[in-house]
Parts: sequence; structure tokens; C-alpha cells
Amino acid sequence: MDNWWVIALIVLGIIVVGGLVWLGISRSGGGPKTTPERSGRSGGAGDSDAGNTTPVDQPETEDTRPRAAVVVNPTKFDDNNTDKPRAEIASICAAHGWAEPLWLETTEEDPGYGQAREALGQGVDLVCALGGDGTVRTVGSALVDSGVPMGLLPAGTGNLLARNLSLPVSSLSQGLKVALTGVDSAIDTGTLALRRPHGDADDGDAAPPVDPDTIEEHPPTPGHGEGEVEEHVFLVMAGLGFDAEVMANVPGKLKKRVGWAAYVVTGLKGLKGRQFKVDVIIDEGGTRLHRRVRSVMVGNVGKLQGGVNLVPQAKADDGILDLVLLSPEGLVGWGAVVTRLVTRSSRGHQRVDYYTARTLEVSADAPVQIQLDGDTLGEATAMSVAVNPGSLIVRRPAN
Repeated sequence: MDNWWVIALIVLGIIVVGGLVWLGISRSGGGPKTTPERSGRSGGAGDSDAGNTTPVDQPETEDTRPRAAVVVNPTKFDDNNTDKPRAEIASICAAHGWAEPLWLETTEEDPGYGQAREALGQGVDLVCALGGDGTVRTVGSALVDSGVPMGLLPAGTGNLLARNLSLPVSSLSQGLKVALTGVDSAIDTGTLALRRPHGDADDGDAAPPVDPDTIEEHPPTPGHGEGEVEEHVFLVMAGLGFDAEVMANVPGKLKKRVGWAAYVVTGLKGLKGRQFKVDVIIDEGGTRLHRRVRSVMVGNVGKLQGGVNLVPQAKADDGILDLVLLSPEGLVGWGAVVTRLVTRSSRGHQRVDYYTARTLEVSADAPVQIQLDGDTLGEATAMSVAVNPGSLIVRRPAN
């Protein structure tokens, strides 16, 4: 066919025009969408943009990796410098396939509650508390009933919740690895309502109170005296009397220098403190007690600093709280208490009473010091406690 080349040109023209039309449609969004391939070399055979000086916008790829938030108390680090732990945490997260963590530092005005709520608002998959027992309690109170797990990163002196859950208490990297790779475990929390003595203006260095019924809102700072009622959430233990006095009086410098042993030193000085009378109601309509005591402790778990297991039978997920009444008289009485705690024996004088409860009412005949998870809250004259079964999810080792 003599004019075959004419036909060939016509066909070629149709192909070119059709290709240009299809390309225009695809770039305007009316047809199939393609992503230009890049070889990384200029002018190569595989470079589809050769000669085109206008860059083609690439759609941003959504980061689907899980993301953790870290609520950190900067005062737990020298000169409040958190650069080193922040870099370490980011590196470990990346190594385990997690995105860059959300970093939130606590302040004097907000010791962790608002930061934890902010993290939840940003949709993180995990919230880690990096600080002492107070930071853990405050962050945990914000996560109650949220469904988002909490990771425990050791930085304080006690690390009481971590000790009771057999989590790392001395290694930041090990604690973070458990948080990133562990399993979700639901534990109980306790809600405590305390009444201030009329006119008392000493609220200590308390963290903000937490009302579980309005937990979506950031709670206000505790008011001063006038007999008002405050609500708080605790994870480890609440106490009236001797234990709270020790925590309130331990020197900060001594605590920083020798750790938990500072509590022992302070406790020895306070052994001769006064007893006080309490009326106790265990569960609604249940057992009623009238005692002269030195300390009243309500525990979700039982281990304290220095390896002391105050309540060996206590479990974090059993749906009940454990009440301990200490009633020593003088050094001999304290000797009996120590002997009973160490040997776990019930022989001898009844200086230690154990009870279990789901709700508890305690009223004292005089204002006494109160503490929650090692945070002193000043003085109170009465407290009511209730257990919140399975209300907080904590990351624990997978094995």
C-alpha cells in the first residue's frame, strides 16, 4: 500500500492527541490518578519528569504508626533538663515502630492531669507517666475509664505502683519497652473524698483533686479549709496519721540524697507521736469500729518502700480495698507492729488490724495528716473511700 505512511501518521496523531487528552483529565482529577515515578537521577531513562522544571506535588502520606504521649515531671532531672531522656525515648519508640512521641511537661500549676487529658484529645494510643508517685497518680486519675493504657516510666524515689505490678523501677529503657510491647491489664483505683477541718488553710503541695463524675473537665485547685469536701483518685494507698506525717516531714534534700531511706530516718523520729480516735464504717451498713490508732491506711496494693509488704494479700485487680489499722503504744508497741509485719504473724498483742472493703467511712476526733500515693494533702478530719474496679488500664509485660 503506497500511502501506508499517511495512515501511520494519522494513527500516530490519534495516539498523541488521545494521550494528551487522557493526561489532562488525569491531572484535573477526572480520571485515574497516578503517582509520577522518580528514579532519583536527573535525565535518566526512567525519569518521567525529564525537562519539566515544575515540581509535581506529592500527597502527604498519613503516619499510621501508633503514637505514645509522655507526661514528664522535669524536676526529676538535673537542672530540669529533659533532653537526654527525651532523645532516648524517641529512639526507642522509633526502634519499635512507633511514631515520634508527644512530649508534655508538668508544671507547678498542673502536675499532669491537664497534660494527660490533652494527650487523650490528640488520640494517642498510650500515655506514659515519667516522674514520681505523684505524677503517676495524677496522670492515672486522668486516664480512669478512658480505655487508653498507661505506661509507667521510673524517675522518682518510690515508684510504688510499678513495684506492686512487678514493672521496672530503675531503668527508663526497660520501662518504656514494657509500655510499648506489653499487654493491657485492667487494675482497680480508689476514689477518696476528704473533709478539711474548719478554717484549715494547709493543703500541702497537693495535686488537683479529681471528681470521676466530671473527669472530662480539668478539676480546680483544692480550696482552703472551711470544712469543704474534696475528691481525689488514688492508685496505691491512702493514709491518715503516722504514714502521712512521715511523708509530710521528710526533708527534700535528704530524700534526694538517700532515696526511700529518708522515710525511715524521718519515721524513727515520729514513733512517739500521738494516737487519735477514729470511727470506721466498713461497707454500707456493715462492720463498725471504734479505735484509738496511730495510722489508718487503705490500700489498693500492699507493697511499700524498702520492700515492706504491708498487705501481702492485696491485689490490684481484685475489686476490693484493704484496710489496715495500726495501734502501737510506745516503742514496745511499735516493736510488736514491726514483728507482725515482718513475720506476718497474728500472735501477740493486737496492734495491727486487717479488713477488706468496697466502701469505707473514717472520721477522726482531731485533724490529722493525710496522704495519697505518697503525696501529702495537709490535714483532714474525715474521709470516705470507694473502689473503682478495673477502671485503669496499665501496660504490663507480655510474659
